[in-house]
Amino acid sequence: MSVENQTSATDFFIVGFPGLQQNYYGLVGTVFFLVYFFTLVGNAAFLVLFTTDRNLHKPMYVLTLNLAVSDVLFSTTTLPKIIAKYWFQAGTISFTGCFVQMACVHYFATVSSFILLIMALDRYIAICYPLRYPKIITSDIILILSITSWVLSIASPIIAVIRAYPQSYCTSHTIIQCFCDLISVTALACVNQTSQSFSVLVYAMVVLMVPFVFILLTYCRIIAAVLQIANTNERLKSLSTCSPQLVIVALYFLPRCFVYLAHNVGIKFSTDVRIAIIVLYSLLPPMVNPLIYCLRTKEVKQSLIKAFRRQHVRIQKMNIVLTLSK
Repeated sequence: MSVENQTSATDFFIVGFPGLQQNYYGLVGTVFFLVYFFTLVGNAAFLVLFTTDRNLHKPMYVLTLNLAVSDVLFSTTTLPKIIAKYWFQAGTISFTGCFVQMACVHYFATVSSFILLIMALDRYIAICYPLRYPKIITSDIILILSITSWVLSIASPIIAVIRAYPQSYCTSHTIIQCFCDLISVTALACVNQTSQSFSVLVYAMVVLMVPFVFILLTYCRIIAAVLQIANTNERLKSLSTCSPQLVIVALYFLPRCFVYLAHNVGIKFSTDVRIAIIVLYSLLPPMVNPLIYCLRTKEVKQSLIKAFRRQHVRIQKMNIVLTLSK
């Protein structure tokens, strides 16, 4: 980008939902705040449990830990700014800050995509090859796969920023979105984006469709294996374990694919509907993931109960000490 064009776009302004009446700003800001609060509390609770309870230092929970970290960072990157916009009318974001946010959005979204893929692989081996599971899925393997996911995901923000930063933003600087992302920012460029939209579609399909197709095939194989279990209770237990994860996977991948395809093939629908879909698949999974992957797990619930009991004992001891000191 030339110096002239770059200085002409010193700030962007995040609109959020363009059709939202101002008297609802406080309510929407409160909803976003509650989503952020419960995201932090749920994921932080698991992080504390994982740190304090060595019984949770298993491959499945290491993956859950990676997902929790990614979810917290993604939410922290996006939610505070849109909350400030609706509570304090502080929707302005600097030119540099917008691209930093864009890089973080695409990075953590890609990390989550890869982690969900590894989690599906973990469940596939656990259900289809239970006897070989301890030898195949070791702590070292999971550590290597997790680090690989974080490293490979760096390509996503690099591609996004390289694609968007050199553009000339010399007209409107109003971002019709709740945060800076590739589509919403490049839509403000002065040049026609039609010729470059195909590269965006290819980029999105590689990041989204490859993991999604792999996860889909994996769960098809898992369901087929579960249906062959003779014991009805064991079969229902396995299905109940997989079904919530399938809901999260569907919520994470399907709307993303739809939005990118709709943008590139010219499907038109309401701007507010499009933003609502993006907010739904971006911010809801980080909030509900702790419930799906943690609190439904027996070991995590037992660890949580132990933590509450330890805290209760500490409070009782403190009360005794205070009573004796009087």
